[in-house]
Amino acid sequence: MHNPSDPFFQVPRTQVRTSAGDVALPILYYDASAVYAFFLVERQRIEHALEDAELEPAMRIGSKAIVGVACYEYRDTSVGVYNEVGVAVAVQRKGTPLALGGWQDVLASFTQPEHRHSGMYVLDLPVTTAMANAAGREIWGLPKFVTPIRFEKQQRSFVCTVGEGENAEPILSLQGQLGVSLPALPFSLTLFSHLNDTLLRTTVNARGKTQLALPGSLRLRVGSQDQVMANRLRELGLDGARPVAVLWTDQFQSRLNQGVVVKDYRTAPQRAASVTAIPS
Repeated sequence: MHNPSDPFFQVPRTQVRTSAGDVALPILYYDASAVYAFFLVERQRIEHALEDAELEPAMRIGSKAIVGVACYEYRDTSVGVYNEVGVAVAVQRKGTPLALGGWQDVLASFTQPEHRHSGMYVLDLPVTTAMANAAGREIWGLPKFVTPIRFEKQQRSFVCTVGEGENAEPILSLQGQLGVSLPALPFSLTLFSHLNDTLLRTTVNARGKTQLALPGSLRLRVGSQDQVMANRLRELGLDGARPVAVLWTDQFQSRLNQGVVVKDYRTAPQRAASVTAIPS
């Protein structure tokens, strides 16, 4: 259990009503494990998935940019126990000049997301509980849906599956043996999302002993079903992909803060038509 006197969690909080009940922001994550797998994907594939004139790929290397698949096992949080998997692309707002393809912006603010100009745009975010689903959708506009998620990590062995039914293959599976690991800084996030014709910027303050690992035998596999998340992963070219790097921690703690509006499309109707809601 968490320590109620821990200063990291002693922050001002605001109650927000959702269809599943009231949620206090920031949401607090006291005890969790997380595995982040990072892939290099062709920028044209990412731009097609974004379908948004306001954002463009960041963290670029030549013709490719970073796509992350993040798997979480939340054992103790202020919104209950649940698992989550996120597929997100590294982005920046168009017209924002960032050095070194956006890498300097991220590396210089690795533990301070409030200073970051780039961020991650979530394409799919399955979770295992109705509360987590309602909070994500209604407070941040995140593309959540409820489905079973398996998260198992034992030393270097890791298995994560999404949507695995009794007689059905999973939408996604990420599994294998992690390679050699070295100590690393915890990765605090900046997120961009769309809510009610606005573009939100949200920070996630993270801490906990973290490791940077070689990918080892870790591979991402996509199911053969005709399903939105599975189709998008195939379109990104991630079926059978091997990550370029992995971050993992069994001591994850974080604060998911309230989002800030950075663009209101209602005041610029000529741009609103460029925003397409990501289906889930």
